[in-house]
Amino acid sequence: MDIDKIRSEFPILARKLYNRPLVYLDNTATSQTPDIVVNEIVRDYTTTKANVHRGVHTLSQEATDLQETARVRIKEWINARSTSEVIFTRGTTESLNLVASSFGGMMLNEGDELILTVMEHHANIVPWQLLRDRIGFSIKVVTINHRGELDLDAYRSMFNERTKLVSVCHASNVLGTINPVKAMIAEAHSHGVPVVIDGAQATPHFRIDVQDLDADFYAFSAHKMYGPTGVGVLYGKEKWLEKMPPYQGGGEMIESVSFEKTTFAELPYKFEAGTPDFIGISALSKAIDFLQRTGIENIAAHEHKLLEYTTRRMLDEIPDVRIFGEASDKCAIISFLVGNIHHYDMGMLLDKLGVAVRTGHHCAQPLMTHFGMEGVARASFAVYNTFEECDAFLDALKRVTAILQ
Repeated sequence: MDIDKIRSEFPILARKLYNRPLVYLDNTATSQTPDIVVNEIVRDYTTTKANVHRGVHTLSQEATDLQETARVRIKEWINARSTSEVIFTRGTTESLNLVASSFGGMMLNEGDELILTVMEHHANIVPWQLLRDRIGFSIKVVTINHRGELDLDAYRSMFNERTKLVSVCHASNVLGTINPVKAMIAEAHSHGVPVVIDGAQATPHFRIDVQDLDADFYAFSAHKMYGPTGVGVLYGKEKWLEKMPPYQGGGEMIESVSFEKTTFAELPYKFEAGTPDFIGISALSKAIDFLQRTGIENIAAHEHKLLEYTTRRMLDEIPDVRIFGEASDKCAIISFLVGNIHHYDMGMLLDKLGVAVRTGHHCAQPLMTHFGMEGVARASFAVYNTFEECDAFLDALKRVTAILQ
């Protein structure tokens, strides 16, 4: 890949912080956005802004075409069977809340059991807890080994006649661990149990084939895969979506309304109440164009090289560094602590040297509790990051460590 050319598509990377070149290593939280996506947003806002569906005028028809063309694009990208299985949301969090509220409320009863893992993001914990408190089912948690890999023997042993649902992240936003979700889904299905996959951290790094995985639901966000904020996708098998009640009520999701009775629209519109971010949705399709043009395999290979290079140098050159997550299969994420230095102090001083990393519990407090700590610093890589930026990060880390230790 021509990294210089790729970087030229992201104008923000030319910005300076405190008179130093920006080194952006917070990609797991939110990736930056290329010109092709920004230009689509500007074009649509300045030429084709009108509410989608139902409008008979030209602008409405054009906007509708943009949104539904994007739906087809996403259906093809994840290999869904039908566009009816592609639902637009505000992000992974809303997608998981939708599944918990609608599907979980339909599947889980008092005394039932749900399987999660200790590495889940809060978005894949809290919605289930809210539902549990209403219904009275139990949550069972799969733990991890010292490398940050799931204990699959423990996972298999958890299934019994009360197990009704599994919900698991495809990749950990803290450890970088890529979970063997295809095998986990197959195991669950052998017991007749459907599986929900939080794919927020997977979609920026490798191609997703929902049919090959046989996932019942798969959720992801645009802003982590070079797209706009406030847009997400929920894939769901049509057989489940047809049975599920709507998550929200309002315009667009209805067929007819009277004060006596409401009938709902066909899929996928049954789950898309209100005015969608049709411009953001169209821009997401351009982010997918960027991923396809660049090559998702090329992106993964480049990020892995950055990960290996930086990890090796950190372990060799930073005294008292601890890296959390050493799975044999992991995304380009390094969560770390150095000695007794507080992660917030680390992040604040790195910022003064132009390096943007994430600090805190990363919306994964149960995982932090597992490791016996409050939080960590996290550096995460994207296709536009360079080895020179890795060097700058390491130099800054050495300076900060020398100051704070």
